[in-house]
Amino acid sequence: MPRKRPVMSEELKYEIAEEMGVADLVRREGWGSVTSRQCGNLVRKSIERAEQTVSKRG
Repeated sequence: MPRKRPVMSEELKYEIAEEMGVADLVRREGWGSVTSRQCGNLVRKSIERAEQTVSKRG
């Protein structure tokens, strides 16, 4: 079953891309130009953010 809404907002994706130093590349060439290693790092960073958010609520 397809998701009805994205897991991450576009704003958050770009914010993390900024932190990782790939935002300019994404703006110029799109997400397809990001290497798999960079994507992995972006995912890792987003998971860290999610864990921090959950721990602050708890």
